Amino acid sequence: MNFFRHRCRVLIGPPAIAVLITVAGCSSADDTASAAVPSPTAKATKLCRDLDKVLPPTVDGESRHDPDPASALTAGWGGSAIILRCGVRQPPKMIDPKVAEGADPDAVAGGVNGVDWLMEKRDGGGNRFTTANRSVYVEVTVPKGTDSSGVLIDLASAVKKAIPKGIAD
Repeated sequence: MNFFRHRCRVLIGPPAIAVLITVAGCSSADDTASAAVPSPTAKATKLCRDLDKVLPPTVDGESRHDPDPASALTAGWGGSAIILRCGVRQPPKMIDPKVAEGADPDAVAGGVNGVDWLMEKRDGGGNRFTTANRSVYVEVTVPKGTDSSGVLIDLASAVKKAIPKGIAD
């Protein structure tokens, strides 16, 4: 009987430990998302860095968890469910009125607490918001089921503080 117990520890113990170490090493302890980092001009990058310094620690009740790769041009909240990217290109719906009118009847322009946004529905649900009438385009993606107005209200103060009104490059 002792031989069986001893043998089980030798045969089962180390393999089980190896499996646990392998699984722990391969799995992610958090649900950090990834986000493409924009490549804006030097002027826009400076403004985006300023924005990063004043972003709130929570948005719509969710804690900040920045996406990978780490960058002052991106931020995330709620396990990176809410993603902000600063210095993105102008959305096509802002460039071509035909695209804005015809391609997405659900695209809506509006303002929240002094910041103008273009809202676009995303495939699979959720929305993408892009600032308008600011020196840099800031994009915020919000998943389906999240209160978009709460997100935009929480971000408005930081955007107004760091990104001046104007025409983006």
